[in-house]
Amino acid sequence: MTVTDRTAPPPSRTASPRGEPEAGDRERYFSRPARERPDIAMCRATRMVARSIDEERSAHGLTVAQHLALKMLNDVGPCSQKELSAQLRVDRSVMVGCIDGLEDSGLVRRERHPRDRRAYALTLPPNAGPALAEAEGGGRSCWTGLSVR
Repeated sequence: MTVTDRTAPPPSRTASPRGEPEAGDRERYFSRPARERPDIAMCRATRMVARSIDEERSAHGLTVAQHLALKMLNDVGPCSQKELSAQLRVDRSVMVGCIDGLEDSGLVRRERHPRDRRAYALTLPPNAGPALAEAEGGGRSCWTGLSVR
C-alpha cells in the first residue's frame, strides 16, 4: 500500500439504478407486500381502522383509549390505572397520558384506593356519564372512509 492509497477518499456509494423514486412509488409500495403477506395486510388494515376511529372520536373530544377507559370504569367501577392498562391492553406509559387528559377534563378522578393506600383508584364523577353516552352514540361513520387499496 502506498502513501497515496491511505489518503485517497473512500469510493462513493453507487447510486440506485432507478435514481429517485417516482412520487407514486412509495404510495403504491405496500400494496405488493400486503398481497403477498397476510400479516402485513392485517397490520395495515389495523392502522387504517385505528386512524379512522381516532378521527371520529376526536369530534367527541376523546381518544379511543380515553373512550375505552371511561367505558370500563363505568362498567366495572373504580380500579387502578395499572389494572385499567392491563385489561384494555394499552401500554402503561400511554395510559398515564390518557388518564391525565381525562382528569384535566374532569371526566375521571384519582382517589386513594380503599384497600391499598399506596395506589390510586380511578373513579367517574357524575358528569362523565353524558360524555360517555355521547361517545357511545358515535362511531358508525368511521367505517365509511375505509376502502380497499
